[in-house]
Amino acid sequence: MPPFRNVNLSPRAVDTTTATAATAASEQFTTQWNNPSDVFSVLLILGGDVIGRALAQVAGTRVPFLPFSFGWVAYSVSTVVSAVGENRLMPVADFPCKVINGRTGHVRDNASWIIGRMVRDFAYWGNRSGNREGNREGNRGLCRNTPDASGQNIIQQRMSDLLDEKWKQLREATEKGDPEPPRPTQAGLCVSVYEADAASKSPRLRGPLAWIGVATAVVQLGVAAAPWARYGDWSVFFVTAMGTFLAFLTTRLPQWAKEKWSCRDRVKKTVVLTKGNGSQHAIVIISHGDGLDLEDLASGSLGDVDSPSRLTRASTCVLAVAWIMLLVAAAGIKEHTWFLLGVGGLGMAENLFEAGKRREPESYGIPLRFREVIAQTSVMSTLYEVEDKYPRLGWSMLPTFFPGMLREDEMKRWDEYEKRFAKK
Repeated sequence: MPPFRNVNLSPRAVDTTTATAATAASEQFTTQWNNPSDVFSVLLILGGDVIGRALAQVAGTRVPFLPFSFGWVAYSVSTVVSAVGENRLMPVADFPCKVINGRTGHVRDNASWIIGRMVRDFAYWGNRSGNREGNREGNRGLCRNTPDASGQNIIQQRMSDLLDEKWKQLREATEKGDPEPPRPTQAGLCVSVYEADAASKSPRLRGPLAWIGVATAVVQLGVAAAPWARYGDWSVFFVTAMGTFLAFLTTRLPQWAKEKWSCRDRVKKTVVLTKGNGSQHAIVIISHGDGLDLEDLASGSLGDVDSPSRLTRASTCVLAVAWIMLLVAAAGIKEHTWFLLGVGGLGMAENLFEAGKRREPESYGIPLRFREVIAQTSVMSTLYEVEDKYPRLGWSMLPTFFPGMLREDEMKRWDEYEKRFAKK
């Protein structure tokens, strides 16, 4: 019988290297979440597009203020490129639409931030109920439509009736035995007519949220002061205060207002704002000598007077350097960084709100008074009615909504309109 072999039954040795690595990883996560280092400096270079849009919204107003937040460093550098290379600060329109001259029919693609946002937000300000319908002698209200007995305004009620009329036509055209068509979501063309009041190239933001940027900055400074008061660490407050100051200087550049309202004013002109062929709505704005030249504004071109001056270009370069220096300073903060992240988060939330907030035309210095709404179940019928009430206006819209060939009866009717207009 062979002898028994000696078997080592002692406990298995623990790999100390693996245990040390696991402990180190755990400590790294714990340390990072207790005091996130270098995160704020990285976040400062993200979100520059949000800052640009928020600035375009508030720039040139009487309270042009945005709080310190993430994204300012990236935006400041891109501003230098825009001012020096592209010769402008204001971004182009972020919502495509067309502007039609109500007399000549000339159509141009919009490049104005203001007009793009007006068309984008029409569902908001065009459908807001008011106290009464505007008129040139009495009410000076803004974009106000007369509510009916149900509480809906004129545009809402007319659109509801229009869809019902179209639905009825579809059901009547349905053959027996076929399923009933659903209620349409779009029908014909709805033309809302407004008159322009006295325009302003330095409008005042109205409403309870007009000062939200200033209020946010005050809260940010309060949050940043907490580690100073409790631990004696003033670094977070210093970065926040300097960021707020630099943001204030950026929004106060006079160039913003020059570019935002680079157009003539006090003109007599009628223009049509629309998304183009296939759109449900067209906005007619009639200026009797009080409003801005929206056709001029839509071009987005800057004259020699409105182009950035040498001082503006130098200012953007100095501000960009200052923002980069602030980024370097923020990267050195290792303690109480959650307070700094809280400050940046508050500012970013407010700037996101400003960038996407829907506004009435008055906030852009274009106060309007509602006049009437014209809508039929077919686009051509709507244009006929517009032409009957406002000679040459329906004709100017015709090529946009009917770029192809017209039927013989349609051509005959428009020829009659042309002869009628020529006699005047």
